[in-house]
This record gives sequence, C-alpha cells and structure tokens, in this order.
Amino acid sequence: MKRLPLSYTLLLGLACANSAAAQSAKTSYKFDFGSGNVAPGYTQVLPTAAYSPSTGYGFDFNTTATAVNRGGKDALKGDFVTSDKPFYFSVKLPEGNYNVTVTLGDLQGTSSTSLKAESRRLLLEQTETAPGKFTTQTFTINLKDQKISTGGEVSLKPREKGKFDWDDKLTLEFNGSKTCLTALEITPAKNAVTVYLAGNSTVVNQDDEPWAAWGQMIPRFFKPGVAVANHAESGLTLGSFMGSKRLEKVLSVIKPGDYLFIEFGHNDQKEKGPNDGAYKSYTERLKLFVSEAKKKGATPVILTSTARRNFDEATGKNVNSLGDYPDAARKVAKEENVALIDLNQMTTQLYEALGVEDSKKALVHYPANTYPGQTQALADNTHFNPYGAYEIAKCVVEGIKANKLGLAKYLRNDTPSFDPSHPDALASWHWANSPKNDVVKPDGN
Repeated sequence: MKRLPLSYTLLLGLACANSAAAQSAKTSYKFDFGSGNVAPGYTQVLPTAAYSPSTGYGFDFNTTATAVNRGGKDALKGDFVTSDKPFYFSVKLPEGNYNVTVTLGDLQGTSSTSLKAESRRLLLEQTETAPGKFTTQTFTINLKDQKISTGGEVSLKPREKGKFDWDDKLTLEFNGSKTCLTALEITPAKNAVTVYLAGNSTVVNQDDEPWAAWGQMIPRFFKPGVAVANHAESGLTLGSFMGSKRLEKVLSVIKPGDYLFIEFGHNDQKEKGPNDGAYKSYTERLKLFVSEAKKKGATPVILTSTARRNFDEATGKNVNSLGDYPDAARKVAKEENVALIDLNQMTTQLYEALGVEDSKKALVHYPANTYPGQTQALADNTHFNPYGAYEIAKCVVEGIKANKLGLAKYLRNDTPSFDPSHPDALASWHWANSPKNDVVKPDGN
C-alpha cells in the first residue's frame, strides 16, 4: 500500500478533527437554576457559574444572581436564582434557530421579569407571577455569524464588532424588579419560519440605551415557530447592504417559506451619483432584492421608510423629508406584485397623533444628564427610543395582518389591534432599561 505524505496525513487529520468538532457542537441544553435538588436530566446552575468558552454557559458580563432554595417535592421549581438588577446568561451555540423556554416564579413570593435576547431584542414584556405561581414561555430565536457558506464573510463596521448579535453565543438579558429564574431549555428549531430583515438604523438591533429600532421589538409579537434574523445595520443603503455581503449572507441561508422584509431610503437619499435616485439605482436594487428572494422560494415584503419627525408647526402636519423614495418603494411593490407595508404613512400618522411636542417622546430627545456620560441634550428626529420603536413594530404587525401574510397565524394571542392615529399612552408602557448606554448617535439619518 502506498504511504501518504506526512503533510497530507496531517492535513487530512486536521480536516477530520474540524469536521468532528463542527458535528459535535452542542445545541441542546436543560438548566436547573438554584442550590436545591437538581431535576433529572438537567444541569444545575449556581450563581458561581461564570461564562467561559470552555464550559459553554454561565452568567456573563460581570453580572450574577443569588440562589434561593424553597425546598418542596418539585426539584425544578423548588429553587431559583434571583436579582433586582439586570443579569445576563449566555450559552455557546452555532448559527441557527433555537427554541428557548424559560420558567419563572417563586413558590413563596412574587416575581417580576422582562426578557431580551442578544442585542436588546424584546421577547417578554414585564411579566409578574404571584406566590406559588409560575409562567413558562417559549421563544424562537435566531443566531447568526459572519461566515457565508458560499465563501467569504460579512464585512462588519467597527461598531458592530462588539455586538452580541455577531458573537458565538446566545445571550439572554433578564431584567426586572425581581427576576426569579427556575429553568431554561434550549433546543434547535430547524423547521422554524425565519423573517430576515434588511435595513438601516430604523430597523437594526440597537445595542445601547436610549436608541432602539422596530426590528428589535418585532420578536415580542411572534409565537414559537417564527425567528427574526435582523441583518440591518445603521447607515446602510441598498447598495452598501450588498457591498458588505449582507444580502449574500441572507441568500445563503434563506429557505422556501421564509420572508425578507426590506426597508431602505434614509441613506439612499444621500447618494448623488449620476445613476442614483429614487427611480434609478434605488428602484433597480429594490427589484433585485425582491427577485433574489423569490428565486429562493422566500416571500419578499417591501416597507416604505419610516418618516422623520419634521413638523410644520403652523399646521401640525409632519412634512415628508424623504423625497420620492417612499413613492418609489410603493411603485416597486405594485410592479413586482409583492406585499407593501407603508411605514412612511403610518409613522406620519403616529407623529401627528402624538403632536409636535409629544412626538419627541417617541424619538431620542432627552435633556442633558438623562444617561451616564450624557453632558449635552440629545435631539434626534430620525432615531427612535424604545417606546417609539415598539409603536412602529406594532405598525409592522398591522401591515402583516393587512397583507394577509402567512406570518399572521404566528402572531401571539395577546397582540391587540393597533391604529397609529391612536398610539399607546407612554405612561402605560413599561421598558426596563438595559445596562449599556451610549450617547453616540447611530450612523445614518
């Protein structure tokens, strides 16, 4: 038998090892939190379990919780970890969709929790349990990485390189006046419908308070079975989304039955080349996104750009500052026979309903010293705060229903109808601030 060269043997061995490692990456977990008895089949998690790549799970970013043991016959619900401050728990996982089930509650006391994933994606609004009562909630969450199966990788901006969205783990943020976390289960969700988001700073998962966008609020409205894969990034145009290989990345993983939601315009408007313009490059590229999604058996959905807050104070009307771009998007949707969600129209209604002054409460308008390190007032008429982003996500939900998209059957039962002309009162809406904040305005306008 002919002996293979040593170099070839080493390379073959390395390839086999890498293949085995990829195949053996763990994708299912069952965690029992607390210091009491451990439920069969579960892994106990104590407050001392700090995240490390070697263990693959643990409390993260220098946050922790306290263990409480109530005893009782139910090993899973007899103990928990708790905190009155936000804490992060991370699990190392490969790219894909996962069903994540959390159990919250206390045999002897109350609990109050909100839950976000990754870069502040809202999953669960403030939820309370009475003594002896528990709530078990399941969410389908998408994890992504930079690698493209056809070769190369997504080109990230410097600001993205520290984002939870692009690392190699799932991070959950537990936030509330008294989180009582008893159990967490994670399993692959290979058959989930994935909603891919392509857009700019009005869509992206914003990492830091007080910035937010509708793409990070929309997961809250879906039942298990739908994952939102947010590939948007601040400052992008249709062209730069393609140039940074984000469209290539989406097309490498999108499958029949999935959706591609497309919202651009704010930054495209500033492109001034001879072939640029609403009815030139913008229209051509929008049609390309639509056709490529259709080739993959996915459903493209076009969204007009969210309006900027731009009031004529004499009339109380919000004036369009996006030129022909909303009209161009409407025309492409009609010509290509695809669903249109007219966010430009709905956000205009929203701002006008709130009024000249109160509409500032939906955007990043804050006096100096509202947030740590914020020495100057923030007055941004494009970028939303969490309340505004949440209201616009509800507009997107209404668009899903109005277009009779198959996604509508996955909307959570507690999703009420919404009319942007009658927005939710800010005083009745609760948002638990995440630990991270930044006074630097996101790219784009």
